[in-house]
Amino acid sequence: MQRLPESARRFYDRFEPIHAVTYFAPEARAALDALGYRGFWMGYFAARSAPLGPVAPPVVTALFYNFAPARVAKALPAAWEIAGPQSALRAREESAVAALHRYGVRGDDENVGTAVGLVAKAVRTASVDGRALYAANLALPWPTEPVAALWHATTLLREHRGDGHVAVLAAAGVSGRESNVLHAAAGAVTADYIKRTRHYDDAEWRACERSLADRGLLTDDGSLTASGTELKQHVEATTDALSLRAFDGLQDDELAALLAALTPIAKAVIAGGDMPATTPMTLRRDF
Repeated sequence: MQRLPESARRFYDRFEPIHAVTYFAPEARAALDALGYRGFWMGYFAARSAPLGPVAPPVVTALFYNFAPARVAKALPAAWEIAGPQSALRAREESAVAALHRYGVRGDDENVGTAVGLVAKAVRTASVDGRALYAANLALPWPTEPVAALWHATTLLREHRGDGHVAVLAAAGVSGRESNVLHAAAGAVTADYIKRTRHYDDAEWRACERSLADRGLLTDDGSLTASGTELKQHVEATTDALSLRAFDGLQDDELAALLAALTPIAKAVIAGGDMPATTPMTLRRDF
């Protein structure tokens, strides 16, 4: 298959739902609550950063990029006083497997084996340069249970893409907090949704809007200018192009086979009903 930027979006729409059960499935919330983590966000920051070990909150803020530093600092390092990274890693994997099983994803499914084998082959040669979250997850042992291995594989693809996205934003001079405002201005999600899920007060939101407007990216009413639209398109297209580098180790027929294997699994996950209609990831579901 042709390796065009739009191909990267097709892969993203398929591997992201499989990975994202760790944020949206009730099994995940229950498992993290059972460890003693207080509330969704403590569990989120603990589980997603667990591959890094108990690093300082500014490291997590830097790598996750678009979250409020105060929100990260509220969760970490307090979470590690309750349950350490190894406990978080076990909880996120086991709960993801439980959710995938509930959706009907089984280890004896040929698609599962194909997807795991091809991603494992791809990541053997995919560069970790500048991709800290990807590298931290890659350093973890591959699970032996097939559905756990599938979830791990999609997590690798997800964090590889995410690290590249952060690099593109940083190179464009768009801060993490500004990137959320830019995302909303592009119509991907509503401003109210992003304010709520990424913890802005009105003053911070307005400050980000002013900063973007001063650079000619937003109008006075918060809409994208022509330059803002061009920048947003550049960020998304470059993110797509960079994410395809994860598949350099696969032949074209293998890449097509991976897409074909992931598609019915992603459909089963979406049909499971746990993925919200609106997410910051703006996934396409009509495939």
